[in-house]
Amino acid sequence: MLLTIFTIPSFSAEHPQRPLPTISPAPIILSIVPSQAEPGSQVILFGSGFSDSASVFMGNVEIPTNTDDGKQAEFTVPAQLKPGLYTLYLMRSDGVKSRPYSFTVQPLRPVLTEISPDHILACAQGEEREVVAYGQNFNDKSLLFFDGAGIRSHLISSESISFRVPQIAGGLHPVMVKNSPENSSIALALTIETKPAIDRITIGDDHVSYYELIIDGKNFQQNSSVYVDGQRVGGRGGQEISEREQLIYVDCTRLIYQRHPYSKESKEFHIQVVNQGGEESQMVSVNAP
Repeated sequence: MLLTIFTIPSFSAEHPQRPLPTISPAPIILSIVPSQAEPGSQVILFGSGFSDSASVFMGNVEIPTNTDDGKQAEFTVPAQLKPGLYTLYLMRSDGVKSRPYSFTVQPLRPVLTEISPDHILACAQGEEREVVAYGQNFNDKSLLFFDGAGIRSHLISSESISFRVPQIAGGLHPVMVKNSPENSSIALALTIETKPAIDRITIGDDHVSYYELIIDGKNFQQNSSVYVDGQRVGGRGGQEISEREQLIYVDCTRLIYQRHPYSKESKEFHIQVVNQGGEESQMVSVNAP
């Protein structure tokens, strides 16, 4: 009987077994800070399994990403992304992706940095009441709010809006810009000055029994009074120095005081303008009859 002998080959060190390829676990995102942001904002992902060559995707937009120690990734929300809800995930260079997350791109918030001028006179008229608001992220849907109410404005550029200040009481008035009801800038204050001021006093026409003192300045009112050495002339409900003394309101920049002197000789006296609300101008010295 013949026996057939089979030889089983042996593996030597010259023919080592190839190790099975190692598959890294998928990247895991544990938190996104912030979870919603405007274009241009910085966002940080925290987690594990990131790599130095990982990229963040929002929808189909790949975003360059800076990673740190495989546990942190930072990126900037692209400026071209429109407001809305996007699917966000991280993908390594080996093509392995994290699970997707929802990320909200917010509309750009308007930024108000300056209003010029920030002071106007209460009696300013026409173009004197024109004010320009400067900032960023203004658009054709931006609305300017004055004292909490939207008013007509003109978009000059994404960085400036002009408006005309309405006729309103003096004091501080907040100005802000809104791109939508819930998307507004901070408020800046515009001051409407109502305090009277005297620029100069000159002698006008002479009418034999009286002459005119012309008072030029700002923020005079129809019911303003003039105090002459403490004695009141004009003003609603005011007691005149005499029946002859009169104060004529020309406009908010000029008053005419009809003065009846006892003598033609000049003397020094003091004049002050006081508005009905009690606001006073400076005291001005005058040398006249």
